[in-house]
Amino acid sequence: MKKFLTIVIILLLAVIITVFTINKKDKEDNNLTQITLAEVAHTIFYAPQYLAINNGYFEEEGLKINLILTSGADAVMSAVLSGDADIGFSGTEATIYVYNGGEKDYIKTFAGLTQKDGSFLVSRKKYDNFTLEDLKGKTIIGGRIGGMPEMTFEWALRQNNIDPKKDVNIDTSIAFSAMEGAFIGGTGDFVTLFEPNALSVEKNGYGYVVAYIGELGGNVPYTAYNARTSYIENNKDIIKKFTKAINKGLEFVKNNSEEKIAECIIDFFPDTSMNDLIKIVKRYKEGNAWKENITINNEEFKHIQDIMKASNELDNYVEYDKLIFNEFFKDYE
Repeated sequence: MKKFLTIVIILLLAVIITVFTINKKDKEDNNLTQITLAEVAHTIFYAPQYLAINNGYFEEEGLKINLILTSGADAVMSAVLSGDADIGFSGTEATIYVYNGGEKDYIKTFAGLTQKDGSFLVSRKKYDNFTLEDLKGKTIIGGRIGGMPEMTFEWALRQNNIDPKKDVNIDTSIAFSAMEGAFIGGTGDFVTLFEPNALSVEKNGYGYVVAYIGELGGNVPYTAYNARTSYIENNKDIIKKFTKAINKGLEFVKNNSEEKIAECIIDFFPDTSMNDLIKIVKRYKEGNAWKENITINNEEFKHIQDIMKASNELDNYVEYDKLIFNEFFKDYE
């Protein structure tokens, strides 16, 4: 009987402790400002963001991030404009499209995360000394027309005297999420893939990574944080705190090893092994994919418009001050 009572008491204490812990956490969460963040894709390319979430940098600033996946920059813009998301995370080109479309409460970018294209060129055939000349006459599965991955790839080709309309066949008909499967299924000679998809194709014997497109396309505000003009003006304290948390994530990846970074983000990629995660982080670190800090300069903003213009996706350039909110950049320069 005594043994039974002891067990009952232990179970009751366990329940009380659990309830107390949950209530304590609920109270802590209630003290945080809830922010819905819409990300354009879920990829290891965005490691500094996941670090900032996992390491508690947002909580340190009094923010609670509710991360939602809205695949594609168009979907991110829709979520931000409708108010379904407070902050968007997408290519800067999307904000330019919105502005040029005449939206009154247009979307501004206030912090950068990546400074290069995050995709890798994967070949079906093994090359000992690959050059972009090897692409001539071949079919490449690219991204959607008007998206940064596709436009950056076309820019890289032009910079190497390859006409993307005449010298190669770029298939833009396949959805971003279906590109890996299409290539594995036999479509195309090459495909452009983000990680962990590129390594997965390579590991499973379906192809070989032959180039990092980010290295070929130059520095641009590739993926960055944005919000409606009215939201930024009315919530400058939140924007300041958000940028501070993201900058801590960028500092972490700059100052820590691939192994340490992988440990901090593995919960976001449960289907990727630790060894693979380390390899991918190393690829992006060596490729200088992540920004030194959250600031975006005029040269980078112009370059992204040069790329858009070359792909016939931009009629008129937009001034830096119109779409880049830089009030807090001075804190990191």
